[in-house]
Amino acid sequence: MRTPTILVVDDELKMQRIIEIMLADLGYQVLRASSGQQALTVIESEVVDLIITDLRMPEMDGITLLKTLHVQQRSIPTIVITAHGTVETAVEAMKYGAVDYLLRPFEVNTVELAVTRALGVGVVQRENRFLRLEREHGWQEFIGSSPPMRKLYQLVGQVGPSGAACFIVGETGTGKELVARAIHRASGRAGLFVPVNCAAIPAAILESEMFGHAKGAFTGAHTERIGKFEVADGGTLFLDEITEMPAELQAKLLRVLQDGRIERVGSNRAVALDLRVLAATNRDPQLAVDDGALRKDLYYRLNVMKIEVPPLRLRREDIPLLARHFLETLARVRGRRVPTIADDAMARLCAYDWPGNVREVENVMERALVLCNGLEIEPGVLQEISVSMPMPTPTPARTPLPAAGAGLELQPRIEALERDLLAQALVAAADSKSKAARLLDISERSLWYKLKKYGLN
Repeated sequence: MRTPTILVVDDELKMQRIIEIMLADLGYQVLRASSGQQALTVIESEVVDLIITDLRMPEMDGITLLKTLHVQQRSIPTIVITAHGTVETAVEAMKYGAVDYLLRPFEVNTVELAVTRALGVGVVQRENRFLRLEREHGWQEFIGSSPPMRKLYQLVGQVGPSGAACFIVGETGTGKELVARAIHRASGRAGLFVPVNCAAIPAAILESEMFGHAKGAFTGAHTERIGKFEVADGGTLFLDEITEMPAELQAKLLRVLQDGRIERVGSNRAVALDLRVLAATNRDPQLAVDDGALRKDLYYRLNVMKIEVPPLRLRREDIPLLARHFLETLARVRGRRVPTIADDAMARLCAYDWPGNVREVENVMERALVLCNGLEIEPGVLQEISVSMPMPTPTPARTPLPAAGAGLELQPRIEALERDLLAQALVAAADSKSKAARLLDISERSLWYKLKKYGLN
């Protein structure tokens, strides 16, 4: 089980250190901040289970921090500590989300009791929030709290009830069908969600599968058959890998989207439908249009809302969550105790680019579970199961000078070294930007600037 992380916010460094020592002795991970604003910066890049904050601080005090967290809808349990306690400040702190209120001076056992109680509140809050999201939007199938995923959740929540046509774009294994299902759930449509993989159905029978056919329409059509369009009436039809659909069927699909009617193969009778069509592809749709794989008019018809599902390499902070989720799920299915993942093994997982995205994570963790003989997954297991996932090689301390006559420009060589050091720091910090900044002894803002400069963000 992950050790809870507690953020201590106090402008007095001595008090910060005292509380840190208390909490470390109790077995907790501790982060520190000297103001409310600094605390908000830490929360952006770190997973924080509990905040302990002073009330009186310059720049942004404890009450303002609580108000900001409340506005941002961040459900992090908070304990406020002050030497100037009054009933009024206690009530105000509780109003904006504080779960406990302690007066200085305090004993270790008092802090331990308050922290235990507050962490329990945090568990309940997370469970309630998860159940609410599951009930409202069906997010139970998504794993991830990174900024790209939070942006995706927000967009799907807005698009779902709108009824607009959507074009979902993303690499293989990113979860495009899950996004489509979430849009369907958020739409409130009573009908079915009907997925069709256009690449998996032979072109010769795709038309019949999509539109249905009348009895005797072709050899072997012994009975009348309804197609996917009619099955999805009142619901949502999801056309995955639409760029693999033959051009003549794309033209017929465009007419259906315009008229809201279909005709079964071999029939002249039009059937009116009420359904929503979502499409997806793992290609760049504009390039597919340029290549002739996708009709331009169909693309514009479907691309009312474009939803891009981020690849895993652009949301590396979600990799530990995904790895542990799949391990727990697979271990439960196999009736095994859930192994932990060694820190250096996790660093390797976070450093890998995952061309197969989430689907590849699941496969790798299943193989790791099978090959793991103990209660911890070591890097050697990952090396054995995935030769394409090598350990990052450290950059040599000194780079040899180029041969005589070769370029001796200083700036490009400095930039190359700086880029390598940034990459090494990200691997060592398991892609935590704040930890990487501390390893490099630079500010987090400088780190983000350099990552953007070298294309490592």
